[in-house]
Amino acid sequence: MADERIEVLKDILLELHHGAGAESVQERFNQNFKGVSAIEISMMEHELMTADTGITFEDVMELCNVHANIFKGVISDVDVPDSEQEGHPVKVFKDENLALRATIMRIRRIIDNYTKPENAEFQNDILKGLKHQFDLLGQFHNHYTRKEKLFFPVMERYGHDSPPKVMWGVDDDIRALFKTAKTTLEQFPDASIEELNQDFEAFAKEFEEMIFKEEAILLMILLESFTQDDWLQIASESDAYGYAIINPLEKWVPHRKSFENETVAETSDNELTDTLDQIPAATSTALTNTKVIGIPEGQFTITFTPKEKEFAADRTTPQPFGNGYLSVEQANLILNNLPLEITFVNKDDIFQYYNDSVPAAKMIFKRTPSQVGRNVELCHPPKVLNKVKKIFKLLRSGERDKVVMWFKSEKLAKFVYVTYAAVRDESGDFQGVLEYVQEIQDFFEIDSDYNRDI
Repeated sequence: MADERIEVLKDILLELHHGAGAESVQERFNQNFKGVSAIEISMMEHELMTADTGITFEDVMELCNVHANIFKGVISDVDVPDSEQEGHPVKVFKDENLALRATIMRIRRIIDNYTKPENAEFQNDILKGLKHQFDLLGQFHNHYTRKEKLFFPVMERYGHDSPPKVMWGVDDDIRALFKTAKTTLEQFPDASIEELNQDFEAFAKEFEEMIFKEEAILLMILLESFTQDDWLQIASESDAYGYAIINPLEKWVPHRKSFENETVAETSDNELTDTLDQIPAATSTALTNTKVIGIPEGQFTITFTPKEKEFAADRTTPQPFGNGYLSVEQANLILNNLPLEITFVNKDDIFQYYNDSVPAAKMIFKRTPSQVGRNVELCHPPKVLNKVKKIFKLLRSGERDKVVMWFKSEKLAKFVYVTYAAVRDESGDFQGVLEYVQEIQDFFEIDSDYNRDI
C-alpha cells in the first residue's frame, strides 16, 4: 500500500463529509484508482477517525453506504482456497447471507400476495406465513453477533480497530429497523400492509447494503489478515452464538502441512554428513531432528531444536488463600460452580477473565476466549459505550463501590440481576471491575413458607 493512495482516499472521504456530491467524488475516485484493497479502506477509515480532522466514527457511520457505493466493483478480491471449504467461518458467513437474502425475497412476495384481491380469503394463512418468515429473518442477529464477538476482536489485534466500530454501529441501526418492522407486523390488523411494506423496505435496504459491506470489504480484510489458526479459533467458538437459518454442514478441517509427512530427499550418508558439517557446532550438538528436503534447485536442511519446558505452576498443591488454603485447581472449580457469570476487567480496562459456570451457548452474557485480552470498550456496541464508560468512571474514582441493574430478558423470559463491583487492594487502590450476572427468576417464585429440598 502506497501512502499516497491512502491520502487520496482520505481526501475523497473528507470531500464527502464536507458536502461534495457523490457523482463528483466518484469521478475523482475513478481517475485515481483501478482497484482498491479492503486493507486500504480500513487504514483510510482509521486515519480519518484518529487524525485531527474532526471526523468521528459516527460521521463515518452516517455516510457508510455512500462510501461503500464508491468502492463497488473496484475492491480487489482475495483468494484463500481454504475459505470455500464446508464449515469454514467465511463459507458459513456467506451461506447465511444467501439464506437471509432468500428470506427477504420471500417476504416481499408474501407482502405482494397479501394485497391481491383473489387472496382475500387466505389472508390469515398468508399472515401466518409472513410471521414465520420474519422469525427466520430475525436470526440475522446471530450472524451479526458472531461477527461482532468473534471477527472484531481478531481484527483489532491486527490493528483494524476502525471498521468494527463503524460496522457495529450500523448493525445496531439495522437491528432497530427490523424491530420497527416486526412491531408493525405484530399490530395487524390495526396496522396496514402499506405501513408494514414501508417499514420492511427501510430495513431491507440497509440490510442488503450491509451484506455488500460484509462480503466486499469486511471479509476481504479478514482474508488478507487472519491466519489459519485465527479461523480455527473462530470456528471452534461459533456454536456459542448460533447461526442464521442454516447450520454448518460439517466441521471444518483445514489442509495442514506437516514436516513429518514431507518427502525427504534420498541422500547418501556422505551427502548427509557433508550437509550437517555445514551447520555450526553449537547448533548441531543440540539437534533432535534433521531433515534434508529436495527441491528443483537442489536441497536444503531443516533442523529442529525443542525449547526447554517452562516451569508450570503447581495447580494441585494447596496454597495460602484468603482465610484458608486452596490449590489453583480448587479455586478454579469453585469459581466455575458459583451460580453466577463472573467477568473481571483489570485496572487497565482489559478483559482478563471469565468463569465457566455454564456452557457459552447458555450464558446470559455470552463470553468466549476470543474476547480475553480485549479492551473493555471494544467489547460493547457503540450504543451502550457511554453507559459502560460512566460505570467504570464511578467505580474507578471511588464515587461508587457498586453499580447494580436488572432487566427482564425477552429471550430467557426471566429476570436478570447484574452487579458491577470495584475491586480494590488492601491499600484501597483500584485494581479493576468485577461483573457478576445472576438469573433471579426463581427468587420471584419462592413460597412464603420455608421449604427444604431435602
